[in-house]
Amino acid sequence: MERILIAGCGDIALRVARELHGRHRLFGLVRHAQRSAGLRTAGIIPLYGDLDARHSLRRLAGVADCVLHFAPPPNEGSGDPRTRHLLAALSRGTPPRHLVYISTSGVYGDCGGAQVDETRRLHPQTARAQRRVDAERQIRAWAMRHGVRATILRVPGIYAAGRLPLERLHAGTPAIVAAQDSHTNHIHADDLARIVLAALRHGAPNRIYHASDDSTLKMGDYFDTVADAHGLPRPPRLPRAEAERAVSPALWSFMNESRRLANRRMKRELRVRLRYPLVQQGLGR
Repeated sequence: MERILIAGCGDIALRVARELHGRHRLFGLVRHAQRSAGLRTAGIIPLYGDLDARHSLRRLAGVADCVLHFAPPPNEGSGDPRTRHLLAALSRGTPPRHLVYISTSGVYGDCGGAQVDETRRLHPQTARAQRRVDAERQIRAWAMRHGVRATILRVPGIYAAGRLPLERLHAGTPAIVAAQDSHTNHIHADDLARIVLAALRHGAPNRIYHASDDSTLKMGDYFDTVADAHGLPRPPRLPRAEAERAVSPALWSFMNESRRLANRRMKRELRVRLRYPLVQQGLGR
């Protein structure tokens, strides 16, 4: 039975585990013992370790045939030491055959609304995106050195029931007027889990894929769609300069970047058929 190690046992990991349970032996890296019961219920064997403490990861050597790396970088700095620690631990024994990493579409920065494919030059404009670029580069270099098949999924905004901007809508946080608004991209959490499974089966070595749906929404239209689906007032619209002054710098960093992700490679090479091609189809699910 194939052994799969999951680093970053959050919502997406649990959705993936539901599909893999019974056909694979699943291990989950956890920092705190109180997470153990929930993981065992999901069919995941807890392994205790902390990606911020390199010495705690020794037991990961040779434990898995495949690794699902879903753990985010730290909240500070320009690099990702957590990925460096994980790769060092995996290098001590027989390396896994395959590693799948969930990255972010933020690595492209602002593209002015242009359609973007996986060959687009990276231009991270936030420290958060710079850390993801560092993680991607570490993984690709490590995979080449060790003969590991690495698959990187660049993921936009993840949504599902329980993962919607309802608090923002209740607070009346403004959006940008349509003529000045940014293009945004989304993927339903269930579809992302299915894309991870497809990457395990079909991902090419050192290959990057956009894990995005077919929606072509601007950001304000997305908020309007969610508001309408939940009977909430649509957010007020402000000119771009006024919106920047009205929201936090962290939120503005998302609102200020505009791009449209092409997902042809994902569909063609990973053979993915989206369950929710449009946001409107996935709301409430």
